Amino acid sequence: MFVLGVSDNLIVLVSEISSLWLFHAARSAVAMPLIFVLTLLGLGVFRAHRPAMVLARNFFTATALLIYFGCLAVLPIGVVVAGLFTAPIFVLVFSVLFRGQQVGLWRWLAVGIGFCGALLVVWPQDGGLTWLSLFPIVAGVFYAIGAIGTRAWCEGEDAFVMAFAYFLILGIYGAIGVAVLAVFPLDAAPLADGWMQRGYVAPNLTVAWVVVAQAVGSIIGVVLLTRGYQLGEASYVAINEYSLIVFASFFAWLMWGQTLGLVALIGIAMIIASGSIIALRSK
Repeated sequence: MFVLGVSDNLIVLVSEISSLWLFHAARSAVAMPLIFVLTLLGLGVFRAHRPAMVLARNFFTATALLIYFGCLAVLPIGVVVAGLFTAPIFVLVFSVLFRGQQVGLWRWLAVGIGFCGALLVVWPQDGGLTWLSLFPIVAGVFYAIGAIGTRAWCEGEDAFVMAFAYFLILGIYGAIGVAVLAVFPLDAAPLADGWMQRGYVAPNLTVAWVVVAQAVGSIIGVVLLTRGYQLGEASYVAINEYSLIVFASFFAWLMWGQTLGLVALIGIAMIIASGSIIALRSK
Protein backbone atom coordinates (compact mmCIF):
# COMPACT_ATOMS: atom_id res chain seq x y z
CA MET A 1 0.00 0.00 0.00
CA PHE A 2 2.95 2.32 0.67
CA VAL A 3 4.36 1.64 -2.82
CA LEU A 4 0.98 2.17 -4.48
CA GLY A 5 0.39 5.34 -2.45
CA VAL A 6 3.57 6.83 -3.93
CA SER A 7 3.20 5.56 -7.50
CA ASP A 8 -0.46 6.58 -7.84
CA ASN A 9 0.45 10.17 -7.00
CA LEU A 10 2.69 10.27 -10.07
CA ILE A 11 -0.42 10.49 -12.28
CA VAL A 12 -0.56 14.21 -11.51
CA LEU A 13 2.69 14.64 -13.47
CA VAL A 14 1.22 13.28 -16.72
CA SER A 15 -2.51 14.06 -16.53
CA GLU A 16 -2.04 17.55 -17.98
CA ILE A 17 0.13 16.50 -20.92
CA SER A 18 -0.86 12.93 -21.79
CA SER A 19 -3.87 10.63 -22.09
CA LEU A 20 -5.53 8.08 -19.82
CA TRP A 21 -5.77 5.64 -22.74
CA LEU A 22 -2.17 6.04 -23.86
CA PHE A 23 -1.02 5.68 -20.24
CA HIS A 24 -2.76 2.31 -19.82
CA ALA A 25 -1.60 1.00 -23.20
CA ALA A 26 2.01 2.04 -22.53
CA ARG A 27 2.06 0.83 -18.92
CA SER A 28 0.75 -2.59 -19.92
CA ALA A 29 3.34 -2.76 -22.71
CA VAL A 30 6.01 -2.34 -20.02
CA ALA A 31 4.44 -4.45 -17.27
CA MET A 32 3.43 -7.56 -19.22
CA PRO A 33 6.91 -8.46 -20.57
CA LEU A 34 8.38 -7.70 -17.14
CA ILE A 35 5.94 -10.11 -15.46
CA PHE A 36 6.80 -12.77 -18.04
CA VAL A 37 10.54 -12.35 -17.39
CA LEU A 38 9.97 -12.60 -13.62
CA THR A 39 8.15 -15.92 -14.10
CA LEU A 40 11.04 -17.20 -16.25
CA LEU A 41 13.34 -16.37 -13.32
CA GLY A 42 11.24 -18.67 -11.12
CA LEU A 43 9.38 -16.02 -9.11
CA GLY A 44 5.97 -17.21 -10.30
CA VAL A 45 4.07 -19.53 -12.60
CA PHE A 46 2.95 -18.28 -16.00
CA ARG A 47 0.01 -20.65 -16.35
CA ALA A 48 -3.64 -20.25 -15.40
CA HIS A 49 -5.70 -23.23 -14.26
CA ARG A 50 -8.94 -21.60 -15.45
CA PRO A 51 -8.03 -18.88 -17.98
CA ALA A 52 -11.63 -17.80 -18.61
CA MET A 53 -12.26 -17.25 -14.90
CA VAL A 54 -8.99 -15.34 -14.49
CA LEU A 55 -9.95 -13.05 -17.38
CA ALA A 56 -13.48 -12.59 -16.03
CA ARG A 57 -12.23 -11.63 -12.58
CA ASN A 58 -9.66 -9.22 -13.96
CA PHE A 59 -12.20 -7.65 -16.32
CA PHE A 60 -14.04 -6.29 -13.27
CA THR A 61 -10.86 -5.36 -11.39
CA ALA A 62 -9.32 -3.67 -14.45
CA THR A 63 -12.55 -1.74 -15.10
CA ALA A 64 -12.51 -0.51 -11.50
CA LEU A 65 -8.93 0.67 -11.88
CA LEU A 66 -9.64 2.29 -15.26
CA ILE A 67 -12.26 4.46 -13.53
CA TYR A 68 -9.90 4.98 -10.57
CA PHE A 69 -7.03 6.29 -12.71
CA GLY A 70 -9.42 8.43 -14.71
CA CYS A 71 -10.61 10.10 -11.51
CA LEU A 72 -7.11 10.70 -10.11
CA ALA A 73 -6.61 13.59 -12.53
CA VAL A 74 -9.74 15.50 -11.57
CA LEU A 75 -10.46 14.63 -7.91
CA PRO A 76 -8.32 14.62 -4.73
CA ILE A 77 -6.59 11.25 -4.47
CA GLY A 78 -7.89 10.68 -0.93
CA VAL A 79 -11.46 10.96 -2.20
CA VAL A 80 -10.78 8.59 -5.12
CA VAL A 81 -9.13 5.94 -2.93
CA ALA A 82 -11.91 6.19 -0.35
CA GLY A 83 -14.50 5.66 -3.10
CA LEU A 84 -12.65 2.57 -4.33
CA PHE A 85 -12.56 1.19 -0.80
CA THR A 86 -16.30 1.20 -0.47
CA ALA A 87 -15.84 -2.21 -2.14
CA PRO A 88 -16.20 -4.28 1.10
CA ILE A 89 -19.67 -2.78 1.55
CA PHE A 90 -20.73 -3.95 -1.91
CA VAL A 91 -19.04 -7.34 -1.40
CA LEU A 92 -21.25 -7.88 1.61
CA VAL A 93 -24.42 -6.66 -0.13
CA PHE A 94 -23.80 -8.77 -3.24
CA SER A 95 -22.97 -11.81 -1.12
CA VAL A 96 -26.32 -11.48 0.63
CA LEU A 97 -28.33 -10.81 -2.56
CA PHE A 98 -26.73 -13.33 -4.91
CA ARG A 99 -24.88 -15.90 -2.81
CA GLY A 100 -27.30 -16.43 0.07
CA GLN A 101 -24.84 -15.37 2.79
CA GLN A 102 -26.28 -14.79 6.25
CA VAL A 103 -25.29 -11.45 7.81
CA GLY A 104 -25.82 -10.29 11.36
CA LEU A 105 -26.58 -6.92 12.93
CA TRP A 106 -22.95 -5.81 13.22
CA ARG A 107 -22.20 -6.11 9.53
CA TRP A 108 -25.45 -4.45 8.48
CA LEU A 109 -24.54 -1.63 10.86
CA ALA A 110 -21.15 -1.45 9.15
CA VAL A 111 -22.86 -1.14 5.75
CA GLY A 112 -24.85 1.81 7.04
CA ILE A 113 -21.75 3.47 8.48
CA GLY A 114 -19.83 2.95 5.25
CA PHE A 115 -22.66 4.29 3.10
CA CYS A 116 -22.90 7.45 5.19
CA GLY A 117 -19.13 7.81 5.06
CA ALA A 118 -19.16 7.52 1.27
CA LEU A 119 -21.76 10.31 1.05
CA LEU A 120 -19.59 12.55 3.21
CA VAL A 121 -16.51 11.86 1.07
CA VAL A 122 -18.14 12.66 -2.27
CA TRP A 123 -20.23 15.60 -1.03
CA PRO A 124 -18.35 18.85 -1.73
CA GLN A 125 -18.04 21.51 0.93
CA ASP A 126 -20.60 23.73 -0.80
CA GLY A 127 -23.22 20.96 -0.62
CA GLY A 128 -23.47 20.45 -4.37
CA LEU A 129 -23.14 16.86 -5.55
CA THR A 130 -21.72 16.42 -9.06
CA TRP A 131 -21.90 13.30 -11.24
CA LEU A 132 -18.10 13.09 -11.30
CA SER A 133 -18.00 12.65 -7.52
CA LEU A 134 -19.89 9.36 -7.82
CA PHE A 135 -17.42 7.65 -10.16
CA PRO A 136 -15.01 6.45 -7.42
CA ILE A 137 -17.95 4.62 -5.82
CA VAL A 138 -18.81 3.05 -9.19
CA ALA A 139 -15.20 1.85 -9.22
CA GLY A 140 -15.85 0.38 -5.77
CA VAL A 141 -18.78 -1.64 -7.20
CA PHE A 142 -16.60 -3.17 -9.94
CA TYR A 143 -13.76 -3.77 -7.46
CA ALA A 144 -16.20 -5.62 -5.19
CA ILE A 145 -17.27 -7.96 -8.00
CA GLY A 146 -13.58 -8.59 -8.74
CA ALA A 147 -12.99 -9.38 -5.06
CA ILE A 148 -15.84 -11.89 -5.04
CA GLY A 149 -14.43 -13.38 -8.24
CA THR A 150 -11.00 -13.74 -6.63
CA ARG A 151 -12.49 -15.97 -3.95
CA ALA A 152 -15.08 -17.81 -6.05
CA TRP A 153 -13.35 -18.18 -9.43
CA CYS A 154 -9.57 -17.93 -8.98
CA GLU A 155 -8.60 -19.98 -5.93
CA GLY A 156 -5.10 -21.39 -6.38
CA GLU A 157 -4.15 -19.13 -9.30
CA ASP A 158 -0.62 -17.70 -9.24
CA ALA A 159 -0.26 -14.01 -8.34
CA PHE A 160 1.80 -13.29 -11.46
CA VAL A 161 -0.85 -14.83 -13.75
CA MET A 162 -3.50 -12.66 -12.09
CA ALA A 163 -1.32 -9.55 -12.49
CA PHE A 164 -0.63 -10.37 -16.15
CA ALA A 165 -4.36 -10.70 -16.92
CA TYR A 166 -5.05 -7.44 -15.11
CA PHE A 167 -2.49 -5.53 -17.18
CA LEU A 168 -3.62 -7.29 -20.37
CA ILE A 169 -7.20 -6.06 -20.00
CA LEU A 170 -6.15 -2.54 -19.05
CA GLY A 171 -3.82 -2.52 -22.07
CA ILE A 172 -6.72 -3.53 -24.31
CA TYR A 173 -8.83 -0.74 -22.82
CA GLY A 174 -6.02 1.71 -23.53
CA ALA A 175 -5.48 0.54 -27.10
CA ILE A 176 -9.22 0.74 -27.86
CA GLY A 177 -9.40 4.24 -26.40
CA VAL A 178 -6.43 5.48 -28.44
CA ALA A 179 -7.84 3.91 -31.64
CA VAL A 180 -11.37 5.27 -31.18
CA LEU A 181 -10.12 8.78 -30.39
CA ALA A 182 -7.83 8.65 -33.44
CA VAL A 183 -10.88 8.01 -35.66
CA PHE A 184 -13.30 10.22 -33.71
CA PRO A 185 -11.16 12.87 -32.01
CA LEU A 186 -12.64 15.06 -29.30
CA ASP A 187 -11.92 18.68 -28.48
CA ALA A 188 -10.06 17.89 -25.28
CA ALA A 189 -10.32 20.30 -22.38
CA PRO A 190 -7.04 21.93 -21.34
CA LEU A 191 -4.70 20.49 -18.71
CA ALA A 192 -5.94 17.66 -16.44
CA ASP A 193 -9.58 18.09 -17.46
CA GLY A 194 -8.67 16.61 -20.86
CA TRP A 195 -6.99 13.49 -19.39
CA MET A 196 -9.82 11.18 -20.50
CA GLN A 197 -10.62 13.02 -23.74
CA ARG A 198 -7.24 12.79 -25.45
CA GLY A 199 -6.11 9.92 -27.65
CA TYR A 200 -2.52 9.56 -28.77
CA VAL A 201 -0.19 12.28 -27.46
CA ALA A 202 3.51 12.04 -28.32
CA PRO A 203 5.15 11.04 -25.02
CA ASN A 204 8.01 13.05 -23.57
CA LEU A 205 10.63 11.98 -21.02
CA THR A 206 8.34 12.69 -18.05
CA VAL A 207 5.58 10.46 -19.45
CA ALA A 208 8.11 7.70 -20.19
CA TRP A 209 9.57 7.50 -16.68
CA VAL A 210 6.17 7.83 -14.98
CA VAL A 211 4.83 4.92 -17.08
CA VAL A 212 7.83 2.76 -16.14
CA ALA A 213 7.63 3.74 -12.45
CA GLN A 214 3.90 3.05 -12.40
CA ALA A 215 4.37 -0.34 -14.05
CA VAL A 216 7.07 -1.39 -11.59
CA GLY A 217 5.19 0.03 -8.58
CA SER A 218 1.94 -1.68 -9.58
CA ILE A 219 3.65 -5.06 -10.01
CA ILE A 220 5.36 -4.76 -6.61
CA GLY A 221 2.15 -3.66 -4.90
CA VAL A 222 -0.08 -6.31 -6.46
CA VAL A 223 2.36 -9.18 -5.89
CA LEU A 224 3.12 -8.19 -2.27
CA LEU A 225 -0.58 -7.80 -1.53
CA THR A 226 -1.36 -11.21 -3.00
CA ARG A 227 1.52 -12.73 -1.03
CA GLY A 228 0.18 -11.10 2.13
CA TYR A 229 -3.17 -12.81 1.61
CA GLN A 230 -1.37 -16.12 1.10
CA LEU A 231 0.60 -15.77 4.35
CA GLY A 232 -1.93 -14.19 6.69
CA GLU A 233 -5.54 -14.46 7.75
CA ALA A 234 -7.51 -12.71 4.99
CA SER A 235 -9.83 -10.85 7.38
CA TYR A 236 -6.91 -9.13 9.07
CA VAL A 237 -4.83 -8.58 5.94
CA ALA A 238 -7.78 -6.83 4.28
CA ILE A 239 -7.85 -4.17 6.99
CA ASN A 240 -4.29 -3.16 6.10
CA GLU A 241 -5.43 -2.25 2.58
CA TYR A 242 -7.03 0.85 4.11
CA SER A 243 -3.57 2.20 4.81
CA LEU A 244 -3.55 3.19 1.12
CA ILE A 245 -5.95 6.02 2.00
CA VAL A 246 -3.43 7.32 4.56
CA PHE A 247 -0.35 6.88 2.36
CA ALA A 248 -2.00 8.29 -0.77
CA SER A 249 -3.43 11.29 1.07
CA PHE A 250 -0.12 11.97 2.85
CA PHE A 251 1.93 11.91 -0.36
CA ALA A 252 -0.74 13.97 -2.17
CA TRP A 253 -0.28 16.63 0.52
CA LEU A 254 3.52 16.30 0.54
CA MET A 255 3.98 16.32 -3.25
CA TRP A 256 1.08 18.43 -4.53
CA GLY A 257 -0.38 20.27 -1.56
CA GLN A 258 -3.74 18.48 -1.82
CA THR A 259 -5.80 18.66 1.36
CA LEU A 260 -9.17 17.28 2.42
CA GLY A 261 -11.84 19.08 4.40
CA LEU A 262 -13.08 17.95 7.79
CA VAL A 263 -16.27 16.43 6.34
CA ALA A 264 -14.28 14.28 3.87
CA LEU A 265 -11.89 13.17 6.63
CA ILE A 266 -14.82 12.09 8.81
CA GLY A 267 -16.24 10.19 5.83
CA ILE A 268 -12.91 8.41 5.22
CA ALA A 269 -12.77 7.42 8.91
CA MET A 270 -16.29 5.99 8.63
CA ILE A 271 -15.39 3.97 5.52
CA ILE A 272 -12.30 2.56 7.26
CA ALA A 273 -14.38 1.68 10.33
CA SER A 274 -17.04 0.05 8.14
CA GLY A 275 -14.55 -2.11 6.25
CA SER A 276 -12.76 -3.09 9.44
CA ILE A 277 -15.99 -4.21 11.12
CA ILE A 278 -16.99 -6.23 8.03
CA ALA A 279 -13.56 -7.88 7.89
CA LEU A 280 -13.42 -8.72 11.60
CA ARG A 281 -16.96 -10.06 11.72
CA SER A 282 -16.48 -12.23 8.60
CA LYS A 283 -15.27 -15.80 8.81
